Amino acid sequence: MQRTGKVVFIFEPKHSRAASGFIKFLPNKKFAMFSPVDHRIPRVNVPLADCPADFVSRPGDYENTLFICRITHWPADNNFAEGRLAKTLGQAGEIEPETEGIMTEYEVDFSEFSEEVLNCLPQDLPWSIPAFELSRRRDLRKECVFTIDPATARDLDDALSCKQLSDGNFEVGVHIADVSYFVEEGSVLDQIAGKRATSVYLVQKVIPMLPRLLCEELCSLNPLTDRLTFSVIWKLSPEGKILSEWFGRTVICSCIKMSYDHAQSMIEAPDKHFSVEELPPCSPNHKIHEIQEAILNLHNIAKQLRAQRFEGGALQLNQLKLSFTLDKESSMPQGCYVYQYQDSNRLVEEFMLLANMAAAHQIYRTYPELAILRRHPPPQSKMLDDLQEFCDQMGLDIDFSSSRGLHMSLNENLHNDEYAASRREVLTHMCSRAMQMASYFCTGALKDENSFRHYALNVPLYTHFTSPIRRYVDVIVHRLLAASLYCGPPLSLSLEEVHKLASHCNDRKTASKRVQELSSELFFAVFVKECGPLDSEAMVMGVLDQSFDVLVLRYGVQKRIYCNSLEGLKAVHFRKVGKRPEMTLVWEQGDPSKESTQQEISIFTLLNVQLKADEGPMKYSAVLKRPSEVV
Repeated sequence: MQRTGKVVFIFEPKHSRAASGFIKFLPNKKFAMFSPVDHRIPRVNVPLADCPADFVSRPGDYENTLFICRITHWPADNNFAEGRLAKTLGQAGEIEPETEGIMTEYEVDFSEFSEEVLNCLPQDLPWSIPAFELSRRRDLRKECVFTIDPATARDLDDALSCKQLSDGNFEVGVHIADVSYFVEEGSVLDQIAGKRATSVYLVQKVIPMLPRLLCEELCSLNPLTDRLTFSVIWKLSPEGKILSEWFGRTVICSCIKMSYDHAQSMIEAPDKHFSVEELPPCSPNHKIHEIQEAILNLHNIAKQLRAQRFEGGALQLNQLKLSFTLDKESSMPQGCYVYQYQDSNRLVEEFMLLANMAAAHQIYRTYPELAILRRHPPPQSKMLDDLQEFCDQMGLDIDFSSSRGLHMSLNENLHNDEYAASRREVLTHMCSRAMQMASYFCTGALKDENSFRHYALNVPLYTHFTSPIRRYVDVIVHRLLAASLYCGPPLSLSLEEVHKLASHCNDRKTASKRVQELSSELFFAVFVKECGPLDSEAMVMGVLDQSFDVLVLRYGVQKRIYCNSLEGLKAVHFRKVGKRPEMTLVWEQGDPSKESTQQEISIFTLLNVQLKADEGPMKYSAVLKRPSEVV
């Protein structure tokens, strides 16, 4: 028996009802046919009056032109929707038109900030911190404070400090850009930031949540410059035990802007004396040795914190991330690689997690009805049961009973050969499908405190505090913190308003993540077209009756291979052994006197594939190399 239902009313449209695609001329019709790039969206009839003036006489000129169409109506008795052409984007296959189409469809506001918004910013430039503001903050400008970010980062919203105390413990600080000082609650700037909710990171550029004057200058913790911050400072034991905690508004002067690679080189060569030439410009008030010592101490504490987190039940399901090197002039991809996560990344991550957890406890303690937190529900039990049965049949000892058990078994039970990391990636992908999304929520709107928990982190309370330049939720958390510490006005939002805001930020975060993924897919498709065909090993990660999915190991991309597109394939035999899908491919031989070649396909099978551009713009496919072609 299957439950059925019927949609009776749309309470709130979530999709933009806009799509990018192509128009096709229909003879003897008063409308053209719009075909969206995204095949989940219906085809749309659009008035000929919306089309270019010479479209009827020269429709072939527009075969490769991208348009934006907005659906206005979709009759219940018609397979085709009705809509209007909103904009001509340009040639399909070019990065900027394709990018604009993606952003429009997902309602990313990439317009310039209005004069009214910019008038909310300081007008007397260069800006300096007013004496009154300095007098009511803890002055940390003489401390050894530094930033560690990607080499290309321009919006630096977090800094670190660490000094050893006479008793052998450490004073560790996380210092976050005080965006809420510049973004006054209820202002036009605040309204726009709340509407955008997040910065959107594309491969070639960033669509900022806040004007660049704030993102890259006034709020960015640039080196050798006084900056306003919100800090959490702990007294920590060498083992990472919190002995005391302090929150407050501060002022810092970062002594150096380090990249992850700079910090990594210090971690890997703890006894090396780094020269001035090997690092970015550094404050004369702090020696390089002092900075390196702070980084090494932070690294050692972070290792302890990380080990304790995973021992305590945390789970990490990181998936491969593709990065690109771009031509400086054209922004076209010159190369691509799988991003390598290093100890320097883990160092920063541990202290940001610690700060976010501390902020969550502080605001919930003070505002049990108004706190905005981030929860992560446990995975869906039915999907997890199926995955458990599959792993048992594969002979994999994976423990799905808890987040701790899953993390430990993913890192211990996949053998220790050169393909162990690939098998872990495939299994991580399968586990991720059973996971629910993490989301923001208002504590007053969710009465059961047990449902506040964050499954992956395995902590009772968590929020986002460390990135207010690029996330609006963090700005709200800063305001709640300031009010709780009596160094800022009380939050004027009601429970209902905070609940609605959390929901909106969830929607924008989901859209932003999808736009980022599509941007990466777009650039990789261009890379394949310009530099392909590309050969790589691949590992099977899913098997269907007439197709199978592979993880292309060299590039970390996932691709579906359809059996009916494989030349020389004689037959396909699909079967299921319990929850384990398997397939046998029967290949023809060039010599009729020889028997057919059989190839077994199941999850974790290693294959050789070739990525090659398709005829359509921004399309590429993975082609399986038949066994006889593999050298």
